[in-house]
Amino acid sequence: FTETGNQEIGFIASTQLAQNIPFAIKRVFWTFGTPAGVMRGQHANKATEEVLVAAAGSITVETDNGKSKQTFVLDNPGVGLYLPAMCWTDLHFAPGTIAVCITSTDFDESDYIRDYPTFQRLVAHLAM
Repeated sequence: FTETGNQEIGFIASTQLAQNIPFAIKRVFWTFGTPAGVMRGQHANKATEEVLVAAAGSITVETDNGKSKQTFVLDNPGVGLYLPAMCWTDLHFAPGTIAVCITSTDFDESDYIRDYPTFQRLVAHLAM
């Protein structure tokens, strides 16, 4: 992201000149009002790449690419997490969180893998 501003007036984060986003942006969506205790994500995408940002609040992101699992905490609206295709994510939202997701494709339900055992089989097959 490109970030401008200062503590006296505040900040603006923008995707303009976003050399760090490794894809052409096709869609931007945001998630808000997630009740406490609800886990979101719980899927992988076959082709879609994403950058996830906690615009407000915080998100604990658990990732699994079939080789390793990692956990990230997003709590700075000037920082995004790149999620490549074929990366399973589980998202835990703090109350009041607003998440912005920037994607490389338009929404297509057939791109989603919503069953974890199926994801595991597919990534094992890709590793061969």
